[in-house]
Amino acid sequence: MNKVLKVGIATVEQQRARSLAIAAGTRERTADEPNVWFPSVTAMARVLSDENLALLKAVREQQPDSMDTLAQAVGKHAANVSRSMHAMAEYGLVKLIKNGRTVAPQTTFEHLSVDFC
Repeated sequence: MNKVLKVGIATVEQQRARSLAIAAGTRERTADEPNVWFPSVTAMARVLSDENLALLKAVREQQPDSMDTLAQAVGKHAANVSRSMHAMAEYGLVKLIKNGRTVAPQTTFEHLSVDFC
């Protein structure tokens, strides 16, 4: 697990130019750059809402063995919790570990840092 997950905000064009420069070898990725990029503050706020941050905290502290367990722990419907966890998994904020027919969420970091570019 990463201790700190760095989140950056940059337009899609800036992200594309950065990726192409790295792929072309004209730019190197530095160790202090963000691991996760959002195209806007609005997009980041949608994924890192207060409700989703509470879910992340519950996952980190309670280490639930399934989405149903997490939903019960936070008092939410399992379908809503699952949808939020899948959205956060797309950005690398959580890993979803399959165990038979169940899926257990797991955080990928201890602290979150946001950089504005």
